[in-house]
Amino acid sequence: MLLSAVIGLCGLLIGHSSNAQTLFVGDAVDSSVKQFDVATGTYAGAFVPAGANGLNGPMGMIFTNGQFLLVNQNVNTNSTGEILRFDGATGAHLTNLVSANTPNAPFAPRGIVRGGPDNSYYVADMVGESSCANGSVKRYDDAGTFLGNLDLGTFTDVFHPRGVVFGPDGDLYVSSAGCLDPNDAHFDPLKGNILRFDRTTGRFVKLIASNGTVTDLHRPEGLVFDNAGKLWVTSFQADPKDTDKILKLDATTGGLLDKLPLSKQNATPRSYAQAIIFGPDGKLYIPITGTDKKTTGEVRRCDTTTKLCDVVIPTIKAGGAIGSGWYLIFKNSDPATLNYRNN
Repeated sequence: MLLSAVIGLCGLLIGHSSNAQTLFVGDAVDSSVKQFDVATGTYAGAFVPAGANGLNGPMGMIFTNGQFLLVNQNVNTNSTGEILRFDGATGAHLTNLVSANTPNAPFAPRGIVRGGPDNSYYVADMVGESSCANGSVKRYDDAGTFLGNLDLGTFTDVFHPRGVVFGPDGDLYVSSAGCLDPNDAHFDPLKGNILRFDRTTGRFVKLIASNGTVTDLHRPEGLVFDNAGKLWVTSFQADPKDTDKILKLDATTGGLLDKLPLSKQNATPRSYAQAIIFGPDGKLYIPITGTDKKTTGEVRRCDTTTKLCDVVIPTIKAGGAIGSGWYLIFKNSDPATLNYRNN
């Protein structure tokens, strides 16, 4: 089954420098969460060390109530996924929100947010107990009690949720892909859907966009809203003539507004992204993974108006290279909307 920083200065300097902006990046290669100061690109060590507390496939992450919540997918094991809790200041493991192999643990979890009227945790569980069985978005309270799945209602297409985020309207937006198992008869790596669920009832409201309405929308995962209420979402190439890219969508009409390519057409090897986040400067931070050794592991910072990008974290950094960055977060990122909070 397919799966799928941080402090640049010492902790003392971070505490005394208002300019230090810490980005946390989950590394899918060594199963760690690394820290970087995005002002300098400086690496400050692992916030969660490689394999800590059984970490094997870090996915979605949020900071909430002084804690750091991290999705552990338990990749290529017989275990279900789990949600780990760490101290938000030290990275020390506290307990699990949801432990593996317990009733209602997520089978293959990806994104996580916390919000809604009851401030629940929402976890995208990509598949059921077989590679192409429909997944779900699971809800848990702060004690880890399972509260149920989102209600798909009239939505009848396949549902393999990957990213979750609360929008400016307060509703929950979910990215969903098709079957990603090439050995399954339902294999469909180009399918993509963006769905909206009611914040109060948890019921499906509307299909915002699909690869049928937006031909560039393929296998979406990370999704975030900008300050103007426009939705940005990751998308993979359909064929070698296409590009891996980030799409800008109108969340009301579902229309495509713009594209931010991550590589050129016919690019071999490829550069693409699984997840994205807006940072303290209003720019979009994009961790690059893929098959291109020259770009895999870098984090790009892009102005979404000019579409000009710089590499804020390079691929080669003494003692702190990212093997393959997937999900990422700032400590000040809102746990519901993932928007950066300046306070």
